[in-house]
Amino acid sequence: MLVSADFNTIPEQYAKNAPEDARVDGVPCVSFPFYIDHLNPAAKYLHWEFSDPDSIPVCGFEWIHWTMANLPVAALMFDPSDAHALQIPPDFSRRVTAMIPEAVQGRNSQASPLYGQDQQNLQLVAHYIGPQPPDKDHRYVLQIWGTTSPIEGLKPGFWLNEMLHGLERSQVVDGGGITLTGKC
Repeated sequence: MLVSADFNTIPEQYAKNAPEDARVDGVPCVSFPFYIDHLNPAAKYLHWEFSDPDSIPVCGFEWIHWTMANLPVAALMFDPSDAHALQIPPDFSRRVTAMIPEAVQGRNSQASPLYGQDQQNLQLVAHYIGPQPPDKDHRYVLQIWGTTSPIEGLKPGFWLNEMLHGLERSQVVDGGGITLTGKC
């Protein structure tokens, strides 16, 4: 699997300087587009984590920005002969539930009881939240796994560890990732 984007630095409309209509409770919420190419044909479902390892010195843990599970590849694949046949479009996080109801999103770090936010607002805590590095430019990692079947038992608002444990029990047939920069 090859994961790519049309940029190396996350554009402002998906990050810290997003316009007001691209925010929930002041937090950037429009997810960025990316491509998945050379996917193993045995992979029928996609799962991913988008996180910020550079946040560890700032807040004491790796900040989770987005988790997605049980996304059927068939719901996205249009033309296998196209170089970028499998594209995750902009704002996918806010639109996926209406488009592909079997796909589920997990909680991000806004859901942490240590953060002090409304942990029940799934529009904020169980969708994409854009980078907002407070101290310097950060590197963000998007990791994607392809499996032959969905991960059983995941419901909207699952925790990342639930997905990772599910991947251990699943037949992972492909994986890949990309590192992007978020500007301070």
